[in-house]
Amino acid sequence: MTTRKASRLMGAFAALLLGLAGAAAAAEDDLRIGNLLDVTSWDPALADIGFDGPYLSAVYDPLVIIDETGKVLPALATDWQFSEDRLTLTMNLRQGVRFSDGTPFNADAAVANLEHLKAGARSSEAYHNVKSVRKVDDDTVEIALSARDDSMLYLMGLGRSYMISPDVIAKGTAAAAPVGSGPYTLEKALPGAEYDFTRVPGHWDAATYPYDRVAVFPILDPTARHNAMLSGQVNVSYGDPVNNQQAEAAGWNVSQSPAGWVGLMFLDHEGKRLPPLKDVRVRQALNHAFNGPAILKAVSHEAGKPANQVFAVGRPGHVAALDNRYPYDFEKAKALMAEAGFADGFDVTMPMAPLFQPWQPVTEQTLGLLNIRVQWDNMQTPDYQVNAPKYPMFIAFIAMDGDPIANLARQVTMPQWYNLEPEYAKFPEIAALVEKAQTLTGDDQIKAVEALNTKLTEEAWWSVWYQAANVYHAQPGIRVTGVPGMMFPTLRFIKRG
Repeated sequence: MTTRKASRLMGAFAALLLGLAGAAAAAEDDLRIGNLLDVTSWDPALADIGFDGPYLSAVYDPLVIIDETGKVLPALATDWQFSEDRLTLTMNLRQGVRFSDGTPFNADAAVANLEHLKAGARSSEAYHNVKSVRKVDDDTVEIALSARDDSMLYLMGLGRSYMISPDVIAKGTAAAAPVGSGPYTLEKALPGAEYDFTRVPGHWDAATYPYDRVAVFPILDPTARHNAMLSGQVNVSYGDPVNNQQAEAAGWNVSQSPAGWVGLMFLDHEGKRLPPLKDVRVRQALNHAFNGPAILKAVSHEAGKPANQVFAVGRPGHVAALDNRYPYDFEKAKALMAEAGFADGFDVTMPMAPLFQPWQPVTEQTLGLLNIRVQWDNMQTPDYQVNAPKYPMFIAFIAMDGDPIANLARQVTMPQWYNLEPEYAKFPEIAALVEKAQTLTGDDQIKAVEALNTKLTEEAWWSVWYQAANVYHAQPGIRVTGVPGMMFPTLRFIKRG
């Protein structure tokens, strides 16, 4: 055995012993989470909904929450009502709540928080139609909108309405350490390694949180997370689907939920930067050319569903018939390219980062068979979000939402990192369908979203290969309910049972 190999084995053995020791020291009733990323920020205005759920939901209470279906429910806001024109939202607030620094939660605190969230680099997505926020009385606030917004409450419940002490907002120290009114307080923080939380006695929603202590371990490597589950260091983990069979054999609870769609994002439907993309036949060819079910099996180990649309399977707005709109048919793809005048293909430059490398070989091979010659611009994953929208097309993994109007906004109408300048308004037929979906209500609204979804899919607005799923592994006695829009759900979705 080489010295290097022996060293690696000793290191692995030491890590295993450390995990076992940690597991032995932890009480059985503790919740120990293996998350896939470190906390982005303790400031809810800067935090990432997808990954920060376990951290922020431990220390903060939101105004509203959502359930696993996307329905909005009360939290610090006990009830609310829209005006008849849906341009004014009045919220009644829970009484008797205090932040961990002793500051009372009231209308003044809610106004300060909502103004802070509206100005936030990330949280502002929920408040882009908010014109003003004002205090009505000590327990009531009023939110005035410049335009009707059916997605605002959902986005607030998804993770965009966490309330923090107004004192830290005033001091500008919101990101330094959490000062909230949540079910737990942060006892120990080792950035990049471990965060320990202890229960707040008498919390108003204590029944939702059955664990006396919660620990969250950011473990970026999936093999290391799985080993932490095996050793008992953690009892809940963001799972790698390659380990599902072993997890089930061990008696763990394995759960999945819709996460996001995987495929090619097109940002040049007008063909100004890449003329071939203007022709719908080229975009349709790029849909038929990719064998989505095969890619799902090879790359995502069947954690997900074959689909050709961006509305989550089983959620409002999803149209089942569209999931086979573009079956794998390479001959048809070549015929469509020829009809569009691009039998000889074209040249395209696309970005590439480590996170997307699993899909790079199949992308290059498939496009190459259509005579599409790819040049890759390599960059680090954080730079991908900054630079990808500068390209006419790129490999994408885009989160989906359970709420149809929020999903419509994030996929089509609202500027996002992956779609800084939405093009839908330049296409009258699509713009008219968007307007209809945004102005109707109830079942009529859902039907309008389905009609828009159908039109966008027919227009091959994207090349969707499949919808990937988030996977969670939990020790016996713990169950995780996944929520679209959250890569790792908040603590209320991790239950005993």
